[in-house]
Amino acid sequence: MIKNNVLEYKGYHTKVEFDSEALVLRGKIEGIHDLVNFECENMKDVVKEFHEAVDDYLEFCKEVGKEPDKEYKGTFNVRINPELHKKLAMTAVKNGDSLNASVEKAIQKYISEESQTKGRLQNAGIS
Repeated sequence: MIKNNVLEYKGYHTKVEFDSEALVLRGKIEGIHDLVNFECENMKDVVKEFHEAVDDYLEFCKEVGKEPDKEYKGTFNVRINPELHKKLAMTAVKNGDSLNASVEKAIQKYISEESQTKGRLQNAGIS
């Protein structure tokens, strides 16, 4: 099933995009370091091609004795304005938190507010 151009299969996700120059649909597995992508010419083949890309990736990893990458391991680098970095670090110290804990709280609040806003818009019939 495609929802907002995003597919899920065996714990992997892809966002399907249309290449208007080549007139093809493309996707790649998101959130892993390995590059696994696919393309096709019509919507009817998108799910099949994505599933085959994931299955081929898992089979390749098995053949070469490599552990397949898992999506979003919980570690990522963020580059921000140095002044904002300083303010966040000082706030974390004042609250007895680590910098990572403060960033996680801020992200959780952002995601929560985003979900609430989306829910209100849907309830109002606006999407």
